[in-house]
Amino acid sequence: MNLKQYLEARRLMVEEALEVALPQEDGPASRVVEAMRYSLFAGGKRLRPILCLAASEAVGGEIQSAMPAGCALEMIHTYSLIHDDLPAMDDDDLRRGKPTNHKVFGEAIAILAGDGLLTEAFVLLSDYHSLLPERAVQVIGVIAEAASYRGMVGGQVVDMLSQNKPADLETVQQMHSRKTAALIAAATESGALAGKGSEAQVAALARYGRAIGLAFQIADDILDIEGDTELLGKSTGADEARGKVTYPAAVGLESSRQAANDMIHDALAALEGFDDKANPLRSLAHYIITRKK
Repeated sequence: MNLKQYLEARRLMVEEALEVALPQEDGPASRVVEAMRYSLFAGGKRLRPILCLAASEAVGGEIQSAMPAGCALEMIHTYSLIHDDLPAMDDDDLRRGKPTNHKVFGEAIAILAGDGLLTEAFVLLSDYHSLLPERAVQVIGVIAEAASYRGMVGGQVVDMLSQNKPADLETVQQMHSRKTAALIAAATESGALAGKGSEAQVAALARYGRAIGLAFQIADDILDIEGDTELLGKSTGADEARGKVTYPAAVGLESSRQAANDMIHDALAALEGFDDKANPLRSLAHYIITRKK
């Protein structure tokens, strides 16, 4: 199975699990559930849950043991996108080739849809029967920390406060580490925990996830300059137009490409102690910086 086939097979598994986790609702909350599902099933890559499943496989675990964590991560990621797109944040009209949530449902429902997805993620995690309680608590802690003000929320704050200011590398790295890399590292770390990996394996896969998370965001910054709007499903050039600090703004395009390559090298080094079961993770590392969307 090549990487394209692997990604599609795992994506379909994640889609099926998400459908079970967030079915359509006919009751009083139907409008907000519709908004939650609108963004959750808007055609994302499902990279975070796929990484979570792959990390479980890499330590010899079962795919399904990591599925609750993977689905929770996708819900958290989607909530962050809904809120990022709001007028008070990035004020975006297009996401994944479709009108953003607040453009379809209004700001109030969009806010509640994001809140609902974040909360539903922890409903999923609280029902983790396939793991011993101690291991389940570790998974919940890793994901909660990544989504907190010490992780993704804090990264968004750095992003907002640094707009229209000179781009310096330290600020960009701090923002990337919190806003993007934290949740991707949580995907591989929680997957390793769910797969019952050893302490050393969990640490190595957390290192891998952080490295590819940083590379992913640098690649995103580059795609915002050089990417194709139709392929990306969102407007290009938006970062510069909003005065956002980005890696290319801080160090230039060529140095940004080199930094992303260095991160991928670090990610692959973290996998040196793993056998062929980690090959999907190795292929995903290369995919991170060669993707077009």
